[in-house]
Amino acid sequence: MSGRTPRLFAATLAVAALALGACAEKAADEPTAGASSAAASYPVTVGSLTLDKRPEKIVSLSPSATEMLFAIGAGPQVSAVDDNSNYPAEAPRSDLSGFQPNAEAIAGKSPDLVVLSNDTNKIVDQLGKLKIPVYLTPAATTLDDSYRQITDLGALTGHADQATDVTTRMKDDIAKLVKDLPQRAEKLTYYHELGPELYSVTSKTFMGSLYSQVGLTNIADPADADGKNGGYPQLSQEFIVKANPDFVFLADSKCCQQNADSVKARSGWAGLNAVKNNQVVALDDDIASRWGPRVVDLLRVIIDAVAKVPA
Repeated sequence: MSGRTPRLFAATLAVAALALGACAEKAADEPTAGASSAAASYPVTVGSLTLDKRPEKIVSLSPSATEMLFAIGAGPQVSAVDDNSNYPAEAPRSDLSGFQPNAEAIAGKSPDLVVLSNDTNKIVDQLGKLKIPVYLTPAATTLDDSYRQITDLGALTGHADQATDVTTRMKDDIAKLVKDLPQRAEKLTYYHELGPELYSVTSKTFMGSLYSQVGLTNIADPADADGKNGGYPQLSQEFIVKANPDFVFLADSKCCQQNADSVKARSGWAGLNAVKNNQVVALDDDIASRWGPRVVDLLRVIIDAVAKVPA
């Protein structure tokens, strides 16, 4: 989220959710070649994409995909990443943009695989005309989407076994985190903040699905019941104060310096249960906007906060 306003961030998420559903259906479900062996054989096919040999110059224009590629051991094959891919530190950041991708600039990196999270400006067709292979990793809406993308990237890059290890570890870690949560007669409620303009997420988004795993009720769901906002409605001060959430989770602590004190200072917010009970939780903006392996770290922060509330 570095360098982007919360409004732009929320708008981008909404557009992605609305426009990329078709892309998600076209994306690969299962690799078809013998990619599960230690030394993957090629050609490898994932969805409609076939690679004849292992890619050695990968360009990633998605921070989530960048994290996935490095997590599965494909980092040495990554030659350039977009300007928002700031993790891990060794990722080769460039001035390439994932939000306004430029075919000529991408081609200038001589990639043998480009990984994108959206098809802005019909960039996939543009790169196709240049004979540059493209794999789309649309914004995930569930953990299964994340696991599938990691698996697909493992197959495409020759790291299928490592990808399986990553997804297995994620599943095991999440199961352990969720297992010990106390059972409650009445669910706790929450508000997840993307930015001070009060954009939020519903349960139909990836972030919302994580909170559902923790057993929390989302106050933003009624604000986008028809889905016209793609799961990213902008709430009002009055709406939030009336809903009186038990938790406020801030995904704008880095970009916009929001914290428990700034939330308490907002008109009418001092009386919120979340504020009175010291349950305003600052999240890492970057981790909270991605769907890679670090989602486990994000869930741990949320679960640690919830576990402190007596059942």
